[in-house]
Amino acid sequence: MGAPSTDKVRNVVLVGHGGAGKTSLAEAMLHVAGVTTRLGSVDEEHSNLDYDSEEVRRKSSVNLALAPLVHNGIKINVIDTPGYADFIGDAIAGLSAAEMALFVVDAVSGPQVQTDRLWKLAGEMGVARAILINRLDKDNADFEATMRKLEDRYGHRIGAVQIPMGAESGFRGVIDIIRMKSYHHEGDHEVVEDIPAEFTDSAESARDKLTELVAEADDDLMEKYLLEGEPLDQGELETLLNKAIAQGIFIPAFVASAISVQGIEDLLDEIVTFFPEPTAHGPIPTADGGTREVTIDGAVSAFVFKTVSDPYVGRLSLVKVVSGTLTPSSELINSRTGKKERVGHVLKMTGKETVDVSAVPAGDIAVLPKLSETLTGDTLSADGSVTYQPMPFPEPLYPVAIQAKTKADEDKLGVALNKLVEEEPTLKLVRDEETHQTVLAGLGDVQIDIAIARLRDRYHADAETIDLRIPYRETIRKTAQAQGRHKKQTGGSGQFGDCWLRLEPNPGGGYEFVDEIVGGRIPRQFIPAVDKGVQETMVQGVLAGYPMVDIRVAVYDGSYHSVDSSEIAFKTAARIGFRSAAEKAEMVLLEPIATLDIEVPDEYAGAVMGDISSMRGRILGMDSTEGRQHIHAQLPYAEVVHYSPHLRSLSSGTGSYTIKVEGYEQVPGDMAAKVIERAKAERESS
Repeated sequence: MGAPSTDKVRNVVLVGHGGAGKTSLAEAMLHVAGVTTRLGSVDEEHSNLDYDSEEVRRKSSVNLALAPLVHNGIKINVIDTPGYADFIGDAIAGLSAAEMALFVVDAVSGPQVQTDRLWKLAGEMGVARAILINRLDKDNADFEATMRKLEDRYGHRIGAVQIPMGAESGFRGVIDIIRMKSYHHEGDHEVVEDIPAEFTDSAESARDKLTELVAEADDDLMEKYLLEGEPLDQGELETLLNKAIAQGIFIPAFVASAISVQGIEDLLDEIVTFFPEPTAHGPIPTADGGTREVTIDGAVSAFVFKTVSDPYVGRLSLVKVVSGTLTPSSELINSRTGKKERVGHVLKMTGKETVDVSAVPAGDIAVLPKLSETLTGDTLSADGSVTYQPMPFPEPLYPVAIQAKTKADEDKLGVALNKLVEEEPTLKLVRDEETHQTVLAGLGDVQIDIAIARLRDRYHADAETIDLRIPYRETIRKTAQAQGRHKKQTGGSGQFGDCWLRLEPNPGGGYEFVDEIVGGRIPRQFIPAVDKGVQETMVQGVLAGYPMVDIRVAVYDGSYHSVDSSEIAFKTAARIGFRSAAEKAEMVLLEPIATLDIEVPDEYAGAVMGDISSMRGRILGMDSTEGRQHIHAQLPYAEVVHYSPHLRSLSSGTGSYTIKVEGYEQVPGDMAAKVIERAKAERESS
């Protein structure tokens, strides 16, 4: 098949909770469409899509994967995404490139936490939704119970367009209630038959319910069915379904077993018939608040929704073409950098396998290798005049300090970390100049584990995590004064500096230096040296080696020598005087305080609030919305630096939060003693 026209493309992202069978479904779709001769299996470790070494080891997806296929003359770009919360960035990337989100739901466990989160995200991003109830051949699979759970959770716009024939080990196919036929897979082909008598009543009942749900999409057909009582034929029902799905009035539910491929070919038929083409999604929002139509006309433009690294090809940019036609001869401008990127090859990608293609039209997905300066989220266009709206990636909330395992790894690690962060926008890399640590932040502990494994396997840089140093501060609680005197005579010119300093608490005022010298007790040219000596000592700290803050320092007396006094002598004297005064000024340790906005279902609010209290936190306020509690709280940052897995455990994965460090407060005495002792031990061992 050559390049399809835009109306012959369907972009479908598979989303849902981890373990629902998304990758198995994508493998089944590829196999039934004839793309693969062998049905890929995650469990048996020969998946075409979960090919990364970590995916093979964990037997679950950690990356977005493309699975393009052709069915009945229509190109379907299947986008498989991970279901684990730490990898929601890839699900967001997939949603940004698709017109339809197919939610894969396990027929035993039903919709779960990540299903809820992604359901909300798809709605916010304007992506149409459909449901596939998978694994109907499992023990305890229950189609009716799963449908009830879906309706209870997401409303009554959901309706079945297929129902299963049998359940558990007796599941043997599906009934299409639009076409009123049964479908079951035998060997390498699908058999279409009349509906068995035992399922006729349930099929007719399901069709009536479906018709009622979609009738409001067309006034004339609604009047015919509801008021005149006339049944709708297949063509009329298909027209209604197309309108209702496009308008968001109706959310179709399909049934299948990916492992036995029952229902898969009929699902592909339904995707071709009912899922929206790229132009039906509406215009694509731009960063300046405008929009661009998806159209084959005009200059080429595209956005990068994912970047992957191939050990042989190098960097691969996965792009959604919005306008024009992308060809290997294209020269594009990156709107972020303003630089030109020359397209050498345009590829189609299935799992890790790539094939050159001659052209990719608007609405379709392409893969571009070796774009040197292009990152995830960038816009590429012929004239550089457009920037598409950035994807709504969450902020990374789980920081770890990372270091090379050996000296040999140090040089490689810096380059590897930068490459890793360029590919994954939900990872952030910071060099903390205060703590002298390299900090890698992600969405959770699993994502960080995967990142470290990739550093080793992909870039041959062995790294390890170490304790994250908390940026404590020191200050004083009372006024004190002391003399700083520096005198050194070694033959020839000596060194002499003498100053008296007074230290006062300055809460919230930062550092202030006051010159109170009168009568020339210290010459004017040496006063800045006193100030500098004080500031250098404050940076190094006195109590535990942490920077000192909120102190007013006055130099009010001193003496000098006409020959031996110098800037360095007075700077040294100031350091001596400051330390001596600080030791008499009731020094205390301050810790950073984090403000958290936590959202959990009502049933977990009590546990979360109790936990906050146990971590020395305080509740600032609460409000509720639609069965969820919003808790506004403040806690010591040291207690919540790794709050992500903690909240996940407390709320069974249903909670979310944002965090912001705002201000400092005094550390309680017993805890301060431990921090000071630990800091002392670190200094002695370094």
